[in-house]
Amino acid sequence: MVFYISVAIIGLFVLWGLISPNSLASTATLALAFTTDKFGWMFLIITFLVLVFMIVLAFSKYGRLRLGHEDDRPEFSNITWFGMLFSAGMGIGLVFWGVAEPLDHYIYPLSGIPKLTPEAANAAITFSFFHWGLHAWAIYSLVGLTIAYFRFRKDKKLLISQTLSPIIGGDLNSPQAKLIDILAIIATAFGVATSLGLGAMQINGGLNNLFGININIFNQIIIIIISTILFLISSTTGLEKGIKILSNINVGIAVLLLIFVFILGPTANILEIFTNNLGNYLQNIISMSLRLTPFEESNWIANWTLFYWAWWIAWSPFVGVFIARVSKGRTIREFIIGVLLVPSLFSCIWFAVFGGTALSLEINTNLALLEALKADMSSTLFVMLESLPFGYIISIIATVLILTFFVSSADSATFVLGMFSAKGSMEPTNKVKLVWGILQALVAVALLLSGGLQGLQTMSIVTALPFSIILVLMMLSFIMELRKEKIYKIPKHPGKH
Repeated sequence: MVFYISVAIIGLFVLWGLISPNSLASTATLALAFTTDKFGWMFLIITFLVLVFMIVLAFSKYGRLRLGHEDDRPEFSNITWFGMLFSAGMGIGLVFWGVAEPLDHYIYPLSGIPKLTPEAANAAITFSFFHWGLHAWAIYSLVGLTIAYFRFRKDKKLLISQTLSPIIGGDLNSPQAKLIDILAIIATAFGVATSLGLGAMQINGGLNNLFGININIFNQIIIIIISTILFLISSTTGLEKGIKILSNINVGIAVLLLIFVFILGPTANILEIFTNNLGNYLQNIISMSLRLTPFEESNWIANWTLFYWAWWIAWSPFVGVFIARVSKGRTIREFIIGVLLVPSLFSCIWFAVFGGTALSLEINTNLALLEALKADMSSTLFVMLESLPFGYIISIIATVLILTFFVSSADSATFVLGMFSAKGSMEPTNKVKLVWGILQALVAVALLLSGGLQGLQTMSIVTALPFSIILVLMMLSFIMELRKEKIYKIPKHPGKH
């Protein structure tokens, strides 16, 4: 039932977008305005509460509990585990926005910050750290930790509904359990479709700079079709080792690209940018977390912060399951500190290198990055890369990276959607995976046709709204279950009696 209802809802949306994209666009715009106007405050408060909850939990007495039985130990070394966390969080979005977001904040800053000034440049990097830092990984950490706890310590199925069993009961077939799993599937499908749409736009931007291929919706749809065929072949032929290797290659190429830009770009300036804005971020994290503009007409918070919080919420079931599966045997404290700090720090380094290089080139040279941004946001990364030594080669590497991220993310998401819609089965059938693979691609196409980047952002925010309530229930459910645990104090002098 979960499978058929989810497919029907998403299928009707796809038909709407393909048959009448203008109607979908206008309706989505109204839904977005309603969501951000009436519930924008809720996104901010819930996300901030999740961050506080995870930090408090890490240093509470429950931090010593293992995700599994007491004699279980981690399956992977710390280095391998951190690499897997990078693979989960290092995706198309980070490559797409690494240059575009800081440049956009520089020319269109938050109200009260004068544009095209050193103040705007620093704020641009600081807000990029904020959007891709601790809050994002707190959401992923909550979902991943809760799933891992109920799966490995309580022997529940890998389903979102099972993490709420202390509240709704453990019956997989109850109406409330089915509703929660359907909401998780819809949020995941639209979150993944957003990334696929961004990936198609970015690949199109790379091909335009490398080979002169026009940037338009038609070419982006062709890119989605080709990429979908690739990840469906991988998904339905059981090439699990291949996709794991591909994920490791993704991380390797991303780190290589980062090192190239760091060395070939304004290295000393990048280090100063990172240090200064990391301080700004940590100093202002509370005020930034709860910032709205109630007395002025501004869409900046909705277009950026609310979009990101909604995107992370929509992605959280997918990323949460991935992180949970590789974290058996770790303690709660170990899990939270690892998932919160390491990827957040890497994201900050990424934006300092790519965004810092772009801003330095824009301010100190004649490179017309802002003109490229206004013409097409997806091309800014490649315009910047081509200004560096060996830029053409680096641009080819970046395009390959985006394509491999596209394929590996979509393949993994197809598996997770199949699992969610098959009662948590670790081996969903090829038929189920094929349906979800095609539907993901069609949702991305429908969103691109109905508004491009704006359409992708809109549906992430709207579909994440109901799932944000589930995050609150997850925290309550987790607390209820933790209070049943018996925590034994470790004696200060274990050798003495």
